[in-house]
Amino acid sequence: MLANTARVVEVARAAGVTVMHAPITFAEGYNELGKHPYGILKGVVDGGVFVKGTWGAAIIDELAPAEGDIVIEGKRGLDTFASTNLDFILRSKGITTIVLGGFLTNCCVESTMRSGYENGYQVVTLSDCVAATSVEEHDNAIAYDYPMFSTPMTAEEFSSRLS
Repeated sequence: MLANTARVVEVARAAGVTVMHAPITFAEGYNELGKHPYGILKGVVDGGVFVKGTWGAAIIDELAPAEGDIVIEGKRGLDTFASTNLDFILRSKGITTIVLGGFLTNCCVESTMRSGYENGYQVVTLSDCVAATSVEEHDNAIAYDYPMFSTPMTAEEFSSRLS
């Protein structure tokens, strides 16, 4: 997943595609969340992860933003559209197609995919540039959910279309 993602990002940059990163981060103490988070966000709080300015919230070196990339700030939940200015940036740049990769296949990527679809974007999901916490969750999302709200393809298929 990581090697595929790094390769497709380099190909996309070389083709002039706008590359955006959307890390999830929280202030220390998770004051952005309600007093009683549940589900996956409870796991975030209990694990003490994604605190802004810490190693656990950093973008990994292999995918570090390059000059010209955009880092979307304010992602406090699963859907990148929900708590950020992503839609504003996409529309102001005239971008009508979004291409998604990331973690978790069936959570953040899927939530963003669905919102992108609902907001009228052409959505491409890169099936080998996503990962989940289990093979079953990953395979289910790609087989059943991704085709409903996007055009799934591999990194290689997408890269070949940029050439």
